[in-house]
Amino acid sequence: MSETYYIFRNGRLRRKHNTLYLESPPNNGDTQKYPLPVENVRDIYLFGELDLNTKLLRFLGQRQITAHCFNYYGYYVGSFFPRKRNVSGDLLIRQVQAFLSSSRRLHLARQFVKGACYHLLHNLRYYQNRRKSLAEIISTIEALTDQIEMTPDIPSLMGLEGRARDAYYQAFTTIMNLPEPFEKRVRRPPNNPINALISFGNTMLYTAVLTELYVTQLDPTISYLHEPSTRRFSLALDLAEVFKPLIVDRLIFRLWNKRMITDKHFEPIGKAQGVYLNEEGRKIWVREFEKQLSETVQHRKLKRSVSYRRLLRLEAYKLVRHLLDIEPYESFKAWW
Repeated sequence: MSETYYIFRNGRLRRKHNTLYLESPPNNGDTQKYPLPVENVRDIYLFGELDLNTKLLRFLGQRQITAHCFNYYGYYVGSFFPRKRNVSGDLLIRQVQAFLSSSRRLHLARQFVKGACYHLLHNLRYYQNRRKSLAEIISTIEALTDQIEMTPDIPSLMGLEGRARDAYYQAFTTIMNLPEPFEKRVRRPPNNPINALISFGNTMLYTAVLTELYVTQLDPTISYLHEPSTRRFSLALDLAEVFKPLIVDRLIFRLWNKRMITDKHFEPIGKAQGVYLNEEGRKIWVREFEKQLSETVQHRKLKRSVSYRRLLRLEAYKLVRHLLDIEPYESFKAWW
């Protein structure tokens, strides 16, 4: 079974025969070599300062291995994608046609927001059942969810989703027992540990969705909720929206409440008055994130166990089926 590899060490990544090797700087005169059997590699996350050459990139391309790159602060820089083999001109045309039709685009965008709001409420009700006082916030998001079908356009829908998330973030103080209120979402740069966790977690989910999209025939630059633009694969943002509360936020709550990640795992960003998750914290996060994606649930329709990672791909395939007029798209909603 293919695996994701996370590399935090510095050094050189190179190919030798059919194996990838990470060569770390000499230790007492001896260079340390760590093999990555290429048959088992799905994608690679590069957090360390690494040297590589075009020969290696050609090899990754031949093996259909994706590499995601991050800078010193753990911010996503970009991805290397092999030449796409699974392409379909017919699906590309249909994908563009769905975007150009305001009614069809709005239908898909509403579904993404419905899935997101469903999982926001799913999380809140879980903690309300554990004696957290969240009734008012739940009521606010329920009222906003009821308005989704009445939104006349994408900007209105984005505004509605923004209000739902603003209300949802107010619950973080209670759920995480924070000493100071978590007031608002701040991104660039994150101004406190909670915002840093959200930013890093959302980025990790975005790249995971991007890897799964690459397997399909979908073009990741053509999206419906988020506006397509240069320098980003906005369809991955659309699909990630549905899963953020289910995967990222749940993991944040668990890691913080169990004291697996604490204030010691954050450091200031120079003079930018922001903070970032340090290397130790990122290692804890990716380890638990990988466990989460590998966890399985019994799928109602398929009648078999599927992992959270496979759920991401299945969501992309549902969109393919919708665009091919096989089955209307309805966003994923957790049943457990």
